[in-house]
Amino acid sequence: MGEAKRRKQTGAPAPSKHRNKKPAIIGISVAAIAVVIVAVYFLTQPPKPTSQALPVAAPNAADFPAFLDQYGISAGPEDAPVVVREFADYQCPACARFSSASQRLKSEYVDTGKVRFVYFDLPLRQHQNAVPAAQAARCAGDQGQYWEMHDKLYDAQREWSGSRDPVATFTRYANGLGLEERRFRRCMTTELHKDAVEQSLQVATQMRVMSTPTVIVDNIQLTRPGWGQLSAVVERELGKANN
Repeated sequence: MGEAKRRKQTGAPAPSKHRNKKPAIIGISVAAIAVVIVAVYFLTQPPKPTSQALPVAAPNAADFPAFLDQYGISAGPEDAPVVVREFADYQCPACARFSSASQRLKSEYVDTGKVRFVYFDLPLRQHQNAVPAAQAARCAGDQGQYWEMHDKLYDAQREWSGSRDPVATFTRYANGLGLEERRFRRCMTTELHKDAVEQSLQVATQMRVMSTPTVIVDNIQLTRPGWGQLSAVVERELGKANN
């Protein structure tokens, strides 16, 4: 009996001319997701200290003038084998993104005595609250809370960057840190640290630093400021210093 005649007599449906494509689609989707996961993994892995892609000092590059560090805010031992310097603007979004790397640097390298970290204020003209923010950090430093205010300013950058009364906002942060409010507010309203911020800005000008964040490990400027490149260059320079 022919197939067509059998179907007619039995009422059996005709076989589908199209195969079920669902398993194939699922398989392709799973494979694509796996490729993305692998790609993200390799792209986010920090480079090795021996990587040839890491930045190096420019030919005949001079050492960073260490005496200029007095115009920044320093953390870590003065005799640390490696010095990391950052020129940054508290209102700069890229600087806020880098702040997590600098916090990790302090906890893993500065606090263990391996690295000295120096932060220079480089408030950009287009950021109206950058100078008050730099002064707020230094005013908090007068009460022993510089780095705490430093981190708070970056964490809350979106809140205060467009504020018309940054002093009030920064005073609220100072209260949250347990600082003496009257002393902090007086420091802000009298612009006690305005000259210090200006001197830090002059260091940037002298060193021809024009963008933020600019991060320098000894005399090597990072090309991609972030934890991956920062930690790899620091490890490489520590290895050289220990040999």
